[in-house]
Amino acid sequence: MAQQFECRLASGPDDIQAAQRLRYDVFVRELGADGPLIDHDAKLEKDELDPFFDHLLLLDHARETDAVIGVYRLLPLHAMSRVGRFYSDSEYDLSALLSSGRNLLELGRSCVHADYRGGTALFHLWNGLADYVLAHDIDVLFGTASFHGTDIASLAQPLSYLHQNHLAPADLRVRSHDAHYQKMDLLPADAIDRKAAMLNTPALIKAYLRLGGFVGDGAYVDHAFNTTDVCLVMDTAQMNAKHRKFYEKRERS
Repeated sequence: MAQQFECRLASGPDDIQAAQRLRYDVFVRELGADGPLIDHDAKLEKDELDPFFDHLLLLDHARETDAVIGVYRLLPLHAMSRVGRFYSDSEYDLSALLSSGRNLLELGRSCVHADYRGGTALFHLWNGLADYVLAHDIDVLFGTASFHGTDIASLAQPLSYLHQNHLAPADLRVRSHDAHYQKMDLLPADAIDRKAAMLNTPALIKAYLRLGGFVGDGAYVDHAFNTTDVCLVMDTAQMNAKHRKFYEKRERS
């Protein structure tokens, strides 16, 4: 019997459009995003960088239509020259990473269909991502991840917790550009409620933290996407060790 779930790279325009349809459902319909290249008639969330990225797809073959239920957009350093920049450049100063001499992979536009959240979809995507990392000999993963909404006061707990407990080391510490720098250390350490902070942190960000991820210095308030972004950075050497423990624990649970 064929496996229900399959994780693979997009192989053509139809696959990319399937990813863009899912992104539209999540980012536009659910979260209220907008942008100059979003196609509301065709229900596609897209931008000018899509043609240059690899698109990692998670498919559920048990679905009769719209089999793509999870996506990741990936740009390795060696392919960045085709674009001239990473997507995150518009929000963060990436000098620390670009001068590190390490092999980089930018992650973005990650989302999972609403019906599959809280299940195994994210684990399947992470397994597919791990295969990609190994195939391309990636040293450092990075990319923006989002909190819903742009009300910074309501995000004071999680942003402060991330800054106090998961700030990237200096050699990997990207920084939000000065023109739109949003400080994250909004509360003193003794005013941070870890439980409240974690309850208000998206599952994807928590997954990065469990696997050894860090955050950059400062957030970016994206009014067009109705999100507040942080830049996550992960050294794959640390990820590999925590990844094994993470999945071993999952197998036992």
